[in-house]
Amino acid sequence: MKLLRLALRTLRREWRLPELRTLAAALVLAVAALGVVATLSARVEHGIVASAAELIGGDVGVHGASPLPESFAARAKQLGLKISRDATFPSVAFAGDRNQLLDVTAVDAAYPLRGRLRVQDAEGHEQAAHGPAPGAVYLDHRALTDLHLTIGQPVQLGGQTLRIAAQLNALPDGGQLVTMAPRAVMNLQDAHRAGLLGMGSRAGHDLLVAGEPPQIRQYVTEVRPLLQKGQRLITPQSTQQRMRAAFDRAGAFLRLTALLAALLAGVAIALAAQRYARRKTDEVALLRALGTPRRRVLGLLAATLAALALPALALGSVLALGLSQLAWHLAGELLTRVPTQLPWLPAWAAAGMGLAVLIGFAFPPLARLADVAPVAVFRRSLARRVRRFDVLYLLPVLVAVALIWLQAGNARLGPILAASLFGVVAAAVLLSLLLLWLARRIAPGAHPGLRLGLAALARRRGLSLIQATALSLGLTALLLLGVIAPSLLQGWRNELPPDTPNWFVLNLQNDQRAGFEQALRDLHADGLNMLPLAVGKLVSIDGQPIDQRPLPNPDAKRWADRQLRLSWTAALPSSNRVVAGTWQGADPPTPMVSIDERWRDLFQLKPGDRMTFQVGEATLTTTVSSVRKVDWSSFQVNFFLLLDTAHASRLPHTWIASFHLPRGQSGALATLSRDYPNLSLIDVNALLDRVRGIIDRVNVAVRWVLGFSLLAGILVLAAALASSAREREHEAALLRTLGAHKSQLHVAAACEFALLGLIAGITAAVGAAGAGLWLARGVFRIPGYLPPWEPLLVAAAAAALSVMLIGLAGTRRVIRTSPLELLRRS
Repeated sequence: MKLLRLALRTLRREWRLPELRTLAAALVLAVAALGVVATLSARVEHGIVASAAELIGGDVGVHGASPLPESFAARAKQLGLKISRDATFPSVAFAGDRNQLLDVTAVDAAYPLRGRLRVQDAEGHEQAAHGPAPGAVYLDHRALTDLHLTIGQPVQLGGQTLRIAAQLNALPDGGQLVTMAPRAVMNLQDAHRAGLLGMGSRAGHDLLVAGEPPQIRQYVTEVRPLLQKGQRLITPQSTQQRMRAAFDRAGAFLRLTALLAALLAGVAIALAAQRYARRKTDEVALLRALGTPRRRVLGLLAATLAALALPALALGSVLALGLSQLAWHLAGELLTRVPTQLPWLPAWAAAGMGLAVLIGFAFPPLARLADVAPVAVFRRSLARRVRRFDVLYLLPVLVAVALIWLQAGNARLGPILAASLFGVVAAAVLLSLLLLWLARRIAPGAHPGLRLGLAALARRRGLSLIQATALSLGLTALLLLGVIAPSLLQGWRNELPPDTPNWFVLNLQNDQRAGFEQALRDLHADGLNMLPLAVGKLVSIDGQPIDQRPLPNPDAKRWADRQLRLSWTAALPSSNRVVAGTWQGADPPTPMVSIDERWRDLFQLKPGDRMTFQVGEATLTTTVSSVRKVDWSSFQVNFFLLLDTAHASRLPHTWIASFHLPRGQSGALATLSRDYPNLSLIDVNALLDRVRGIIDRVNVAVRWVLGFSLLAGILVLAAALASSAREREHEAALLRTLGAHKSQLHVAAACEFALLGLIAGITAAVGAAGAGLWLARGVFRIPGYLPPWEPLLVAAAAAALSVMLIGLAGTRRVIRTSPLELLRRS
């Protein structure tokens, strides 16, 4: 109790010290920045995931190849979650003497729980709907055209006659762009009555659930261990490949900004704590001389730090909650499109991380005070024992590495960021040593003021290295946030330029290609890309029938059972890259196939393996020529399997096409649809808008984080430049006493801070550019990214100039004060 009272008294007395205030401000800012970023990120990510849930019809789901256990639905009801059941299967529809294979989805009345099932009535009005009533069915345009039916007419499906209630325009299907057969949505009870879901059927069964995030997380946790063979979870993150890449990138961006803000604040805390420790040296030496035990000294320092930390942590947490709520409201509809509750946990977790940052960065210099010898009260040179290596100073490094590891959430982001920052530290130290070496050789013949500045840097070699390293780290983090992150976001946005294909076309016949191309030219559509499309089955691998081959991966079994989309092209598509083997070209001597990485992993394939496909009545045995890495976020027509042109062109096939049509001209496609009634036109503008919306949300979050990071950067600059203030004050007093002019001291200070700013600016610009390149290729997968050198160099030059100006402003008072007063104070 006495120790606590003494600590509070010490804190009250020393609160006037600028380094203690800097330490407190840095701690508040660290918690506030971490809390705001974590809270805002949690809300943005939840909004993104909730928006993505519209693609699957619920927050999460369970899929099974056979009817799911009733216990899954019962547990969801116990947790207060809404449920919906559906099943998907192929079935043949009949209308008079016509028939058509359909891809049928049977749903209950609650479907969908998220998103919209869009249908069109006989008058052409589109509206959102739930599942059809018993005895009714929705057919898409392609099914209506193939069966020569209109809304209101009957159709036979599964042995029963159903009335076509509306035309199906879109349904939550995981963002699936292309289906092999026309689609239908019927009532789930009708499907059961018709026996379409009985034993031996090829139906897939889904249970969708929706509710509050905590209950959803609990449901997933409880259900995951209960999944049996043939069952899997359906989540927004596991939806269609294009959306999955957007989710991964968004999460990486938000985590990167949070990490940089926290590390900036940590550097400021370390610098302020080191300066505070140096100021406390005399006091600790006096306490030791008066007989105070080392343990009590250490306890007093820890209690003082705790008395400072607790209110700072509380204030930072409150600020985090308040500012994140303010940011949420000021961001407008961009962030509030999906309503989410204010999460409390991230702010309190940020307080815990802030405490770890404080202990990791502030404790080592303060703990070293306990080793100050009592005789140091008479001889300051004995204040610290010289050590070649102090294990305590590994603590900030370990805390930084742990923070990066815990917050990265990505196997590549953490190591890349850590390696980049350690590279900046090494470069700053080497560049500083080089300039100090040059300073000793330049100084003798330089201007007196310049000579004084160079000599000061060389004399305070250790402090100069610390200042240069801290400034380099701070500026690197600021450049990563202020220049690199926006350019990475722009690179991401450039992957979806305004002319990105926003329409897909299926079932285009050979004799329709010329007329279709002319019709698109008349509509001023551009970016037309056509590829052949054949539908087949995988028959065998290396001569072994696929149904006899052991497939431990359940996904491989599903792919082996389904119809496959095959295509061919002479040139490697622009969104594909060969990672193994050699591209087959247009006319290889034997049939070849190029496979995607996913197929390689599912079926354990490699170049040289043989794969046999059956397309219609034709059988084609191919050799794997290469493995491709496909950019599924490109919105180009991509395939898992690409055959060679020479041997595949004789297979029965249609054509799939993509093109860009300016917004507002979609109505002109009605004529095209009437002229080519067999075509299926797929509008992907909604999916493009989702991805662009994710980019915009991340951009808003990054801009808010940048504001906090700028404050942390200012603290780093102030703490770094103030770390040598006491020594500079003493030197200025001696120089003034020996007759140095104020102008000489001004030139000396300008030289000193300009060199520090030059080191920090060069190191930060090169370090941020290198980290940006590494992050673009290793984490965000942005091909062709180049750092924006002009903004980087301008920002680095501005930062170096700011270092010099801030340093000069801090020395103005020292230069104007009389030497006698400075000597008394020092």
